[in-house]
Amino acid sequence: MTERAPAPGGLALIESLVNTLDLESGADALDTSEGRARLALTAAEDLADVRELRESLRAVCLAHAGHPPHRAVTPLGDLLAAAPLVVDVRADDGSARLRPAADPAPLLARVAAAVAEALTAGTWQRLKACEAADCHWAYYDRSPAGRGRWCSMQVCGARAKMRRYRAR
Repeated sequence: MTERAPAPGGLALIESLVNTLDLESGADALDTSEGRARLALTAAEDLADVRELRESLRAVCLAHAGHPPHRAVTPLGDLLAAAPLVVDVRADDGSARLRPAADPAPLLARVAAAVAEALTAGTWQRLKACEAADCHWAYYDRSPAGRGRWCSMQVCGARAKMRRYRAR
């Protein structure tokens, strides 16, 4: 839906997960083996849990843009509390980061680590969801003021402006 560059760092994973569902067409990339492979989902991961995580992330992205949730969802904090993470401290320079405890890492742990990374980098609030009700595509807002509203000015932005114009 968007011509924007992917989100930075671990936010690209979250953006990619949220954007596995095209609300306009109803197509869900999680229904395909290629879509699941893009997220490196393990065979043990329950798709219902992945979809629940996706929609909780979408609700947070909508909140970042100042919009109410698109539907009732499990709070993201409740889901991430179950993520198996460890603090990894490097001996050579003392730097620390959160990383998934298991290998291969389950999606929930990778998302939790990405959220923690984005929080410390100050980029978490810039991951938003398009305000168009038939879109809600995730995008990273690179605008100087951080006030982006649509995933694509040429598609969703133009549609919204045209609706407002016709309503007058």
